[in-house]
Amino acid sequence: METRQINPWKWQDERSYAQAVEVKHAESTLYCSGQTAINADGVSSNEDMKSQLIQAMQNLEKLIEEAGYECKGIVRLNIYTTSTAELWPHFPVFQEWINKHGIRQALTLLEVTSLFETLKVELEATVVK
Repeated sequence: METRQINPWKWQDERSYAQAVEVKHAESTLYCSGQTAINADGVSSNEDMKSQLIQAMQNLEKLIEEAGYECKGIVRLNIYTTSTAELWPHFPVFQEWINKHGIRQALTLLEVTSLFETLKVELEATVVK
């Protein structure tokens, strides 16, 4: 598989994403449902934004690995949050996770009115290998 990031500008580099990602010769593609801070028993978290972000990343990572893929294969990531103002101070936690896995994905960040139950952030990914 080959991937190529297309970045007509430089400013997105500080935000840990690419403007576009081209994938050639992929063996397979995994489309992940949005992953949130729901525990193994199906209970939604009522913790703060940072805690929920960390658990959502852990859940996404577990799903990807369970499917036989690697996080470095994430080429598209959508982030849904009930508050970008509340999420933004914790963005470095997300960036550390991105850098740890060597991910350079196309990214969309959306603020939504609500998520399921008490959830504050949801991560939806497309992964290739």
